[in-house]
Amino acid sequence: MRHLFPALFAAAALAASPAASAREKLAPEDQLAKLLDGRVAGEPQDCLPLTSLGSSQIIDKTAIVYRVGGTMWVNRPDGGASSLDDDDILVLKTSGSQLCSIDTLELHDRSSHMYSGFVSLGKFVPYRRAKAE
Repeated sequence: MRHLFPALFAAAALAASPAASAREKLAPEDQLAKLLDGRVAGEPQDCLPLTSLGSSQIIDKTAIVYRVGGTMWVNRPDGGASSLDDDDILVLKTSGSQLCSIDTLELHDRSSHMYSGFVSLGKFVPYRRAKAE
């Protein structure tokens, strides 16, 4: 029993340390670079078909990344990028079948669903895995 107390004390101290309780968050540009590591940029496109879009990920105050198959399409908004927050939900109101660089997306807070801003999309840059030589 007396050997149990030091082990419990050490475990409690480790759990209470800041390094164990919260992982270090990367700066937005570093987060994007890590996400795109090993990928090569392609020719920017004005539009993407809505039917092909998979998941999306917001990089705070920087970009929106769409996954389509093995390709990551990065959109750095022309306006409103400072409003991007990875805890927001993207809302698109369109009558077309494509997401284009002339479109705007509303941002809504994930928990309250309240409007929190908007972004004007830029061109979509494809990032694909580099081919092995």
